[in-house]
Amino acid sequence: MIESKKILDACCGSRMFWFDKEHPEALFCDNRKAEFVAMDRGKARKININPDMVCDYKNLPFDDESFRLVVFDPPHLVRAGDKSYMQMKYGKLPCDWRADLKAGFDECMRVLACDGVLIFKWSEVHIKTNELIRVVEQQPLIGHISGKAANTHWLTFMKIAETDGWSLEEES
Repeated sequence: MIESKKILDACCGSRMFWFDKEHPEALFCDNRKAEFVAMDRGKARKININPDMVCDYKNLPFDDESFRLVVFDPPHLVRAGDKSYMQMKYGKLPCDWRADLKAGFDECMRVLACDGVLIFKWSEVHIKTNELIRVVEQQPLIGHISGKAANTHWLTFMKIAETDGWSLEEES
């Protein structure tokens, strides 16, 4: 099953931004499996987190360069109540969030095939996108800001092949 998948969603959560929540080419992973009801602005909302595989995005159980597309939408909250809707739906970053996000980004890049694409979704609720980019130590190719408060950023990275040492200057 895993060998046939071309897409990895490393932190799928409730798969909320997927048009096809059962896309046949995608492997949906998360660090938890849960179904619960949480209160959101006085309204009860059902949350269903049902990954194909439970695993930690900092230690993915896949070979190097296994996927052509990786989606990385890690928790983005530093402060949230344990029973709050936001924490239950999206999770919460640990105190050492910089090391956590760097390890997760590096792991996603490790399992990404050469010339593959990484889509990184980030919400600036507590941590600015510029700080995130400093942490992952790579510049995105392109990005887009969305959301009601314009704090959700969609960043696109590409794993560029290492050169074999050949250069145009050597041909001259």
